[in-house]
Amino acid sequence: MEDSVFISYCVLAFSFFVFQTLFSAICPIISPKISDTYKKLSFAKQCEWDSRIVSMVHALIVGSFCLYILVYDDAVNTDPIWGDPFQVKMNVAITSGYLVYDLLLFARFWKEMRDPYMVCHHFAVIYAYGYVLNRGVLPYFANFRLISELSTPFVNLRWFFDAVNMPKSSRPFLVNGLVMAVVFFIVRIAVIPTYYSQVFATFGTEGYIRLGIGPQVAWIVSCVILDILNVFWMYKIVRGFYRVVKSKPGGKPTRNHAD
Repeated sequence: MEDSVFISYCVLAFSFFVFQTLFSAICPIISPKISDTYKKLSFAKQCEWDSRIVSMVHALIVGSFCLYILVYDDAVNTDPIWGDPFQVKMNVAITSGYLVYDLLLFARFWKEMRDPYMVCHHFAVIYAYGYVLNRGVLPYFANFRLISELSTPFVNLRWFFDAVNMPKSSRPFLVNGLVMAVVFFIVRIAVIPTYYSQVFATFGTEGYIRLGIGPQVAWIVSCVILDILNVFWMYKIVRGFYRVVKSKPGGKPTRNHAD
């Protein structure tokens, strides 16, 4: 095993340990101090509360690192398929560790936290990122995908507002809903044309041919699955925000997954 691959899997294991510890040992202590509502929640809601704190920590770490790489990693930006992948591999390893933690969390608390769409998302990402970790290929595209994590804090903040029974007509709720929709659109939907134009530009090049059929299929299939999910979630977010804005003050519109 190459040294960079070994280091990547060490980072993955450490990432899993940190996120699991944060969920199991740290969040149950700090969550009641953040809000008195936490103690009143059901066990299922407490699990989801803690998991969303972990999700926000992961998103802030990986999203910040992603932006740094996009701006300063000239090797990756110059050669998106075979550029020096070390920094990207570290970021991908952090995300992969988080995804393993989250999948095990779903398996453990499936009745309380079931979300088949998110499970499909995680498996598609891990499938593609396995090639990044093992072969160091497609660093630019792998890192580009991580831009989507920048929308996660706003999605989770919306859930927290709902958990503490903040009125949907309140200004913080509405402002966060608007920002969430805008940021989600920018980092997950608006970038789709740019992303695929970069993908198509590599077809037939020497670097693309060197990939082989395995990475090529993993790359394209995972991208299609992720973007189908992103479009679906965008629709849910917009519909949820529209219903909140259109609801009467003090009213309680019917709940759905996007609310």
